Amino acid sequence: MTGLDEIGAMIERGIRPPMMELLDIDLAEVAEGRVVFTAIPSRRLYNPIGTVHGGFAATILDSACGLAANSATKVPTDCITLELKISYHAAMHEKTGPIRAIGTVVSIGSRVAHTEAKLFDANDRVYASATSTLLLSPRRKRADTGEVGTGEEG
Repeated sequence: MTGLDEIGAMIERGIRPPMMELLDIDLAEVAEGRVVFTAIPSRRLYNPIGTVHGGFAATILDSACGLAANSATKVPTDCITLELKISYHAAMHEKTGPIRAIGTVVSIGSRVAHTEAKLFDANDRVYASATSTLLLSPRRKRADTGEVGTGEEG
């Protein structure tokens, strides 16, 4: 199973990790080296100054960068963020409407991947962008769930 196969199965089964459930973020599309997340910003994401908290943009961009790298791996791999640089271009509000974060692989090696992601509204206005450096690590047994993912599964 490749990283792309693994992510495709998540979409087919409607699986959302707990953070994505909490923030109501959906994984909408996946291709090798590219993913798209979608969400609709709401007041429940507001910071004290009355705009969507930057942490929401950071979360969806970090996820897009990480899964873009994972989608390009030959076996399921842990893609661990080593560095994330975010630029905020415009504030989001509840009236922003649907957004999408598109993550793509810039380069990938055996141990490190470099990715980028951009956060757009329905009119292609950019709200935030990010670059990321990720450590690629063989999947190991998870202590919290007992799941095994060595990358050697068919």
